[in-house]
Amino acid sequence: MQLTGAEIVIECLKEQGVDTVFGYPGGTILNVYDALYKHQDEITHILTSHEQGASHAADGYARATGKVGVCLATSGPGATNLVTGIATAYMDSVPMVAITANVNLPLLGKDTFQEVDIAGVTMPITKHNYIVKDVTVLADTLRKAFHIARSGRPGPVLVDITKDVTANLCEYEPKKPMDMERINKFTSEEVEQVLSYIREAKKPYIYLGGGAIHSGASKEVRTFAKLVDCPVCDTLMGKGAFDGKDELYTGMIGMHGTKASNLGVAKCDLLIALGARFSDRVTGNPNKFAENARIIQIDIDAAEINKNIKTDASLIGDLKDVLSEINQKLEQQEHKEWTDYVKGLKEQFPLKYDEEGLTCPYVIEQLDLATEGKAIVTTDVGQHQMWASQFYQYTEPRTFISSGGLGTMGYGLGACIGAKVGRPDKICVNIGGDGCFRMNMNELATASRYNIPIIQIIINNQVLGMVRQWQTLFYGKRYSQTILTDKVDYCKVAEGLGCKAFRVTKKEEVLPAIKKAMECKESVVIECMIQSDDKVFPMVSPGAPIEEVFDGDDLKKKPLGQ
Repeated sequence: MQLTGAEIVIECLKEQGVDTVFGYPGGTILNVYDALYKHQDEITHILTSHEQGASHAADGYARATGKVGVCLATSGPGATNLVTGIATAYMDSVPMVAITANVNLPLLGKDTFQEVDIAGVTMPITKHNYIVKDVTVLADTLRKAFHIARSGRPGPVLVDITKDVTANLCEYEPKKPMDMERINKFTSEEVEQVLSYIREAKKPYIYLGGGAIHSGASKEVRTFAKLVDCPVCDTLMGKGAFDGKDELYTGMIGMHGTKASNLGVAKCDLLIALGARFSDRVTGNPNKFAENARIIQIDIDAAEINKNIKTDASLIGDLKDVLSEINQKLEQQEHKEWTDYVKGLKEQFPLKYDEEGLTCPYVIEQLDLATEGKAIVTTDVGQHQMWASQFYQYTEPRTFISSGGLGTMGYGLGACIGAKVGRPDKICVNIGGDGCFRMNMNELATASRYNIPIIQIIINNQVLGMVRQWQTLFYGKRYSQTILTDKVDYCKVAEGLGCKAFRVTKKEEVLPAIKKAMECKESVVIECMIQSDDKVFPMVSPGAPIEEVFDGDDLKKKPLGQ
């Protein structure tokens, strides 16, 4: 049947099982929006307040559901406004397809109004991208985009389509989505090498990354950990792949990891990295990282093997498949002395905070209590992000959504909207500092417009908290441009954007406010006023070995530099 390019775009979205898209219309993409109008009963479109919000919402939708997130934007500034969201998804391996429209083909390269080479701009931050100049290849290009986005190591793909292509007619024939091939390049000999290292280990440790979430390997990871009988730590991206309440779990590793995880990994004789890339925020000084241990790395991306840390053995493949095979062949191991030692570290160095006044850790503990640990928690970036990773106990995958690799301030609210749209059965809460919230707080209008019942918790310390913490510790308390004591009333802003709002200043007000917000069937903002100089501990100084982790008590005994 003959369809316009715009109609082919919509038919291809339907082919791929897309039920929701996030976007903002404009001149060059009008044909697509006109076609979308005719299919609004099949594909829900969420009009965000800004294209960046659309990209973050598509990202949050993908992380919460495991499906490909989709965002739409027009040419020029519409397309460039997606860039930060695309880069965020790229750094965290999130499957997303961004569809933009460009000026008519004869006008390309002539500095036409709202013309930008968005394919060129996004080349370094996408798995692949396309510019479609011929309607006859449009359908297959879109199909390839979805396949690439979700196959192997997931990631974002951009498809830019000239406006005349969206208007041109072409014969369209429906097709089923391409089958997902399993990428497994490991050999039986390599598996045996890994098994032999596990059997020989006296002090093994498991280090979990985001690949454990993307591969859907949570069940296999938990079985593996019990078979190896060893402690488990995770990264920001790996939270929920292993039960945060399990006795083998020791918390996050790295710059703001627990002392138990950092000290335990420093003493282990075998470190097993599952779907993790040895980020600098995890390893600290790479030359001192787990220097007494053999390293096993299991990852779907061959480029990650030996990139940051040299391994002793590696398996390239889908983590779910790899662990399924290992779990069948591995006998039950026993490391009671080692696990008891690490449990002792947990008891000796628990996470703690000042319990005198209202603090972010207290707010998060009350949120955990009120939601019974079953909410989807999204965050922005900074101190509140670290506290959310430390003090909420994540027991299931896809319940902690945060910008890890890029560290995108302003990410969380859009992501929370996307997560709630994708998982309407879940309580969805975004935790953001006042510095982050002001970057994309206009997306509250999106939440209220569609009556999306999310909860936005603002941790208001009237400073850029994490930057101030570094200024305090490493820059002689020279607080250059990090103080936010201005006249913005966030509760009034929230109400002006159509949401309910509560301000909390005392500990006893926190739980009632959260419960009230949960009972509301609309978007709610809870502003929590905390002290400006609260700090995230434990901490590792940048570039230091992770075993040199310190907290506030350590600083009282020996300030930095002494």
